[in-house]
Amino acid sequence: MVILHDIEMRKFISTWKLAKASARFKLPATEDPSYQSLDHLAQHVLRAARGYMVWMCENLGLPDPGIPATPLPEVIATQIDSYSEALLTAWREPLKDVPEERFDEVYLSRWKIQYCIDAMMEHAVMHPLRHRFQLENLLK
Repeated sequence: MVILHDIEMRKFISTWKLAKASARFKLPATEDPSYQSLDHLAQHVLRAARGYMVWMCENLGLPDPGIPATPLPEVIATQIDSYSEALLTAWREPLKDVPEERFDEVYLSRWKIQYCIDAMMEHAVMHPLRHRFQLENLLK
């Protein structure tokens, strides 16, 4: 799942960059603050990826993974490459020695839904995939 997360995050960032470079690209009007701009969307996806790993470490009683705070939308375009590399590197280590049976333990997510660690990892893979899919459709 960590490898799939890495793949999907990189695909999202690549698609985000295509949208950012497109003179004709426009996000649909919405009240969702994550869609105020492409920069807000990038921050949303990166911040969520950070949050998923922090949540998993907290619930498993592991040390804080040390992932830096996500850059603000105002600077994310200039920091997306360096930040995403730091984020994805930090994702590689924390769970590697966790016994497999612990991935079935259930905890309350920050949005008040019960998740086991395995399901949260699946959620973390699908999140950038979903936003990439949205951007790809808007680029058509």
